[in-house]
This record gives sequence, C-alpha cells and structure tokens, in this order.
Amino acid sequence: MGLNTLQRRLVNLAIAIVVVGVLLWVPQYFGSTQTTLWAQAIYYAVAAMGLNLLTGYNGQISIGHGAFFGVGAYTTAILMENSNWQFLPTLPVVVIVALVLGAAFGFPALRVKGLYLALITLGLAALFPDLVNRFASKYGTGGTSLIQPPRVLAPTWADSFIDFDDQYRYYMALVIAIAMFLLAANLVRGRFGRALVAVRDHEAAASILGVNVARVKVSAFAISAAYAAVAGALSVMVEGSANAGKVEVFQQSILFLVAVVIGGTATVAGPAIGAFVVVFAQDFTKDLIDDKPVLSPALFGIVLILMMYVLPDGLGGGVRRLAQRRRAMTLSASVPPGAP
Repeated sequence: MGLNTLQRRLVNLAIAIVVVGVLLWVPQYFGSTQTTLWAQAIYYAVAAMGLNLLTGYNGQISIGHGAFFGVGAYTTAILMENSNWQFLPTLPVVVIVALVLGAAFGFPALRVKGLYLALITLGLAALFPDLVNRFASKYGTGGTSLIQPPRVLAPTWADSFIDFDDQYRYYMALVIAIAMFLLAANLVRGRFGRALVAVRDHEAAASILGVNVARVKVSAFAISAAYAAVAGALSVMVEGSANAGKVEVFQQSILFLVAVVIGGTATVAGPAIGAFVVVFAQDFTKDLIDDKPVLSPALFGIVLILMMYVLPDGLGGGVRRLAQRRRAMTLSASVPPGAP
C-alpha cells in the first residue's frame, strides 16, 4: 500500500468518524420535528444507495423504485398491524420479498435497456398504487390503502440514554443505514462490483471475460429493490404509516434518482449525501414560501437545476475534480523551472 493510498484511507476514515459523530448528536440537539426530518433523509439515503448500485454502477435506469419502496412499507405495516409483529423481525421478510420481486422484474431488463427500461419501470410505479388499492385496502383504515400500525416505541432498557421515542426511531434508522452503507461499500469494491462496472461499460467484452451478464443484471435489480424496500420499512417506523398514492410513488421514484445524480453516480457516499440534499432542499423551499405552498415544487426544481449547472457530475464528481486540480497544482509546483 502506497503512502498516498494510506493517507487517503486515513482521511476517509476521519471524515466518516466526524459524520457519524454529527449524526449521533443530531437528535440530542434538535426537537421532534427536525429529528424526524433527519430520519427521513436517512431512509431516503438507503433507497438512493440501492438505486446507485443499479443505475450508477450497472447502468440500468429505473424510475420505478418508489414501487419497491412501497412494497417494503406495506410488508412491514401489514405484519405489524395484522400479525402483531415487532418492527425488526419484519426486515428479513421485507428483504426476501423485495429480492424475489426485484429478480422477477430484472428479467425484462435483459431484453431492453436505456430509455425503454426506464419506461417499463415507470409503468411499475404507475401500476403499484392500483395493486395496493385492490389487494391491501382490506388491511387499511376504513377500507383505504392507508395503514397505520402501532408506533415503534423506545424499550425500557434504552431509558438511560434515550429520552424520547422519536430519538429511538432515529437511532434505529441510523444503525440500519450504516449497516446498509457498509454492505454497499463491500459489494462495489469486490468482485461483484467489478462485474457491475464491466457490464455497464461493455456487455460483450464482459461476457468474453467470463462475466455472467444475465446473472449480474438480475442480481443488481434484486439487491437494489431490497435496499428500496428496507427504506420503505424504515419510513413506516419513522412516519408511522404506509400510503401509496400515484403521486407519492412517482415522486419518490424521481427523488431517489435525483439524489443519485446530485450526489454523484458510481460513488459509494454520493447518493447518501444527495438524499440529504434533496430532503433538506425540499424542506427549505417549503419554509421559504410558506404562504404559497403551490410554488414550492417550482422553487425546488430551480434549486436542483442550479445545482446541476454548477456541479454537472454531482457532488462526488465535483470533489474528484477539486482533488485532481489540487494534485495537478502540487505536481506543477514541484517541477523545477525549465524542466521538460
């Protein structure tokens, strides 16, 4: 391991420790409303990390991940409401269901790609609310698709260091998100991650080199769907309900993709950062024109356009370009005048 590599890893470790420290401190400083907003950003980050595995690393565009998000939300909500399950035991079921559905939906991706695949996933997002109204409304409130399971409350053993239930839910979401982040980092840095990039860059060359293209594509869809479903389950824990309106599902799908693009595709931490930017930018625009909420989406869109104009390759790409420029300046300063 070279000195520069060691230094870079130490810097990344130091940044990670600072970020985790700040996230642990957040609920101790903010009230319930802001703590819930930070928790919302956390589960958006989980969904964006999963979509990044599919879109950023594997090159498959999806604008239907709001449906997988809803699958996770309704699976957890129904198990908690009708079967009296606790929240944590629902997560393995959520992951298994999402892996199966994601793999099943990944097979059409073997035939189509690009905008055609995006249109198919858009159809999934449009179809999901109708399926929920047809099959899940019997579990909802008053025959609707809204399901409100019992709230997740802090256990008695946590009373010594957690004062409120919203803090406990925040820390639960944070711990699960960190575990999902570490899993994604290990995936993209291993053999599977190299296979994802190889298939994205050149399918024929990857196949010649022995990569099973079909298995990689289907696996990417399944794992990405599982991440979105876990995020949906976390949303039920944080928000206390599962709901699937057409506008909500489509909006979530778009916001997940926006978070990936803003943070920087094919980066490990970029989509998570992009998710925080999306959530807090939405909240900022709502507060800015509180008297005219109808203008909030337009202002939010303007903010996103300005960000992409300044950082066309996302926050991760902007950091890379800044680091490259800094290395170039350091190298040019170390070369003696007149040297070739």
